[in-house]
Amino acid sequence: MMINIEIKARCDDIERTEENLNSLGAGPAGTFHQKDTYFKVDKGRLKLRELEPDEGHLIFYTREDVPGPKRSDYELAFTSDPEAMRGILSKLLGISIEVEKTRQVWLWDDNVRVHLDEVKGLGRFIELEAVTDEKGVDESYQRVETLMRALEIGSDQLIEGSYGDLLVQKGE
Repeated sequence: MMINIEIKARCDDIERTEENLNSLGAGPAGTFHQKDTYFKVDKGRLKLRELEPDEGHLIFYTREDVPGPKRSDYELAFTSDPEAMRGILSKLLGISIEVEKTRQVWLWDDNVRVHLDEVKGLGRFIELEAVTDEKGVDESYQRVETLMRALEIGSDQLIEGSYGDLLVQKGE
């Protein structure tokens, strides 16, 4: 099992966010198109993230749906045939929602990733993720809160759940 401390928030001013990231010494690590397929499960969330035709990640995670920094416990498996994996899992479990996004990844500090996401049907968001282990959980909460302040992320921008949850609420 792996752990991260994360937040997700609406991002109304992407240019200002990029300026703030640059001033903090964060650097862009690439831009990626991702398709996440969420499957119907009784506990937690299970999604298949398709990155390329021959690259996918199956991610199972549990996390509280609260607006501020939250702990996410997750497990990750890799596949070289995400289309076949999606087909099998959709027959076994059923699909709850599909999310398409363009993600710009920035790296800050040793363990913090910043995602600037353009989500189809929803708009722009920022996600902060501090990857940690059990010993570093408290410090990671502090890093995320510090970065939120530096990036001018207000509590009114914070999102409780996943992009899939938002699309379901929207009726997509």
